[in-house]
Amino acid sequence: MSIEQIRWLLKVLQPERSLASFPGAAGLSQEIHAALSGLPLETYSGELFRLRAEAKQAASELLDEPGVASMLDHLPLRKAAKIVAFGDSLTSEPQSWAVILSELFAARRATDEVSLMISAVGGETTTHALVRMGQVVAQQPDWILFFVGTNDCRTQGPQATKTLVHHEESARNLAELRRRASQETKARCLWLTPPAVNEALVAEHPGLARFGVRFRNADLERVAKIVREIDEQALDLFANLGAPPPPDLLLADGLHFSIAGQKRLAREVLSHWSSRP
Repeated sequence: MSIEQIRWLLKVLQPERSLASFPGAAGLSQEIHAALSGLPLETYSGELFRLRAEAKQAASELLDEPGVASMLDHLPLRKAAKIVAFGDSLTSEPQSWAVILSELFAARRATDEVSLMISAVGGETTTHALVRMGQVVAQQPDWILFFVGTNDCRTQGPQATKTLVHHEESARNLAELRRRASQETKARCLWLTPPAVNEALVAEHPGLARFGVRFRNADLERVAKIVREIDEQALDLFANLGAPPPPDLLLADGLHFSIAGQKRLAREVLSHWSSRP
């Protein structure tokens, strides 16, 4: 595989997160993670290190941008606040917006002892999220950043007639997530809508096409509308990033975000979050 293909694989698959519910998952070595990814250990560990280093660099660059330090300082967070970023592969990958946010907290608010836990598994829908919500409740966080719903809109095959999760079921799932957050925790919630994709690139990408993966922006827009109805203060990434988002924000698969795209997501979240009372 080329370096680009290896990096795509590491951004899309995280065995340690996919297997986290197994009793022995915490004891799985990096050798096993590499084998499950189909990569030699040296390649796996080396590229993963470089991806994480680039995420840290992205946070440093973001912190140098005008207004970012002020936004971090004005986030509505108490000392030792616990935050959970809850999502799918757009959140779980080693260069995600949540990883960048974590690096920003470490760089700017270390004395506040703010912690950010990522609860995200690639490929999961809002139905899967209902199962995983119990892990979030157990943490009793101060904030939950919900970024779910993209995979509900996935279709399989060149002439699919349905999404993985019907939009009416997505609405029920999202409402249940909101109910559990409000009734079983004291957390405040920030909701992010699914962003759009580049439909043509998704359909053409070898890594996605081999499984028949497709997305339609009309379906993603419908779920984005549901999220906005769940919370009128939701961060509307579908509208803010465009349909499709600019090419430099996306990987070649048209679905996942480049490091520039993840940095943009982190800035969008900071800007929206810091404006909350």
